[in-house]
Amino acid sequence: MRMLKTFAVSTMFSAVGLAAVGACVPAQAQNGVVRQNEPSYPIASAVEVPAGYSTVYVSGIGSPVTNPAAPAKSVAAYGSMVTQTEESLKRIRDILKNMGLGMGDVVQMHVFMVADAQTKKLDFDGMMQSYTKFFGTKDQPNLPVRSAFAVAQLSNPGWLVEIEVVAVKPPHH
Repeated sequence: MRMLKTFAVSTMFSAVGLAAVGACVPAQAQNGVVRQNEPSYPIASAVEVPAGYSTVYVSGIGSPVTNPAAPAKSVAAYGSMVTQTEESLKRIRDILKNMGLGMGDVVQMHVFMVADAQTKKLDFDGMMQSYTKFFGTKDQPNLPVRSAFAVAQLSNPGWLVEIEVVAVKPPHH
């Protein structure tokens, strides 16, 4: 009897792109979680989680104020996309740490971004600059499946990014 497994697929693939899944690097297993990584991009195209793992959902997290001298709820109060992404991921790291988990246990991520009101540009590269400090590094090579969305606005007008993740905890962890 085969145990049921959970399978998440990144939304980076279109109907045409699904044919390219075979071009992924070989699946990597860590603590029973299997990740199908992209050869040239720091996200997983698929993650397989064995039965029996606990699922941890972390709510959308934005940056804390990084410049208290700036006007409340302004981008200046929270910082650039680079700063906000890094601070949001640090908060997520701390939440997971309090649950006995780490960033390597993240299997899925949703990144919601808005364009800077002054530049009218979405700083995807800035988000990636901070993201790659936490995922796909020598110290933390595990990659989540990830979707990134441009949205009209976030709940806090000073936020440029809000990130939510799903992590998994092995049985008896």
